[in-house]
Amino acid sequence: MLSEKEVMERYGHSSLVLVVYIITFLIGFPANVVAFYTFSKKVRQKAMPIDILLLNLTISDLLFLLFLPFKIKEAADYMKWNMPHFLCPLTSFVFYTTIYNSTFFLTAISVERYLGVAFPIKYKLKRRPLYATVASVFFWAISMAHISIVYIMQYFEHPNATRTDPSELDVCYKNFTQEQLQVLMPVRLELFLVLFCVPFFICCFCYINFIRILAQLPSINPKKRLRAIGLSLGTLLVFIVCFAPYNLSHVVGFVNWKSPDWRVDALLSSTVNASLDPIIFYFSSSALRGTLHLFLKSLVERVQGLCCCRKALYCPLVFCSRIQKDSTPSSNDSSL
Repeated sequence: MLSEKEVMERYGHSSLVLVVYIITFLIGFPANVVAFYTFSKKVRQKAMPIDILLLNLTISDLLFLLFLPFKIKEAADYMKWNMPHFLCPLTSFVFYTTIYNSTFFLTAISVERYLGVAFPIKYKLKRRPLYATVASVFFWAISMAHISIVYIMQYFEHPNATRTDPSELDVCYKNFTQEQLQVLMPVRLELFLVLFCVPFFICCFCYINFIRILAQLPSINPKKRLRAIGLSLGTLLVFIVCFAPYNLSHVVGFVNWKSPDWRVDALLSSTVNASLDPIIFYFSSSALRGTLHLFLKSLVERVQGLCCCRKALYCPLVFCSRIQKDSTPSSNDSSL
């Protein structure tokens, strides 16, 4: 039986998780839909490596956001899993796979941008969309192979016959036994080293040198230089803020041989990444900027049209006289 203090803490924590999940979904889903439309159209017309990488990152984020409602339901139920149990490992598998996909694709984008500045002629001659496609398939395969630990834990054979079946529990991917921890903790440490540290150091190397090279090129427009430098620093900041806390929980868990209590809180920053990636897309792709500008322009025109319709309902005579006046051809119009 939980004490009143523990109940209030659980209520406050689940409320925080619920708010972050909902805000991430409301911002991230429409932004990534626009990005998906833009990059898929761009790839069909003329595929470039950066477009293929951005499209895969968008697909990964959309997949993450499509499964986020299940986590929202879990948070609304005060972190209890009251849904069909087969959705638990499936949701966790998609959740964690897409998180590590983001680290891979953000790193690949940093490599592509660095090579384009450090070796502009040589890279332009050897750049092929096929390479980006192969790299994308490799990233998906590596992420899914590592996160398959979720299903391994789900169907792990236990010597303890009195252990409760996972399908009868009201929590998802929690409360591991010592036998499970013997397998899970080393895998989590590997996730930290291979799927976080290696991409992070590569990303740091590429963007630090990218900024250094840009600072030495006087021919580049100052606004473009500042935008490129800001994008580089912003991507590194996303890496640190969004992915570092959750991955550090792997190390702390390995040292203490148990999942830290703040692990769910650390996962929130990785969740927010799905709504931050479109910002990186915006500054990385002129096609997305053009699509967004057209979308906003169309939206403004529709709002103005609705306002005109409302005015017509309130003052039909005045509005109709204005339309009649505007539709009367002038001498200048007839001359055309």
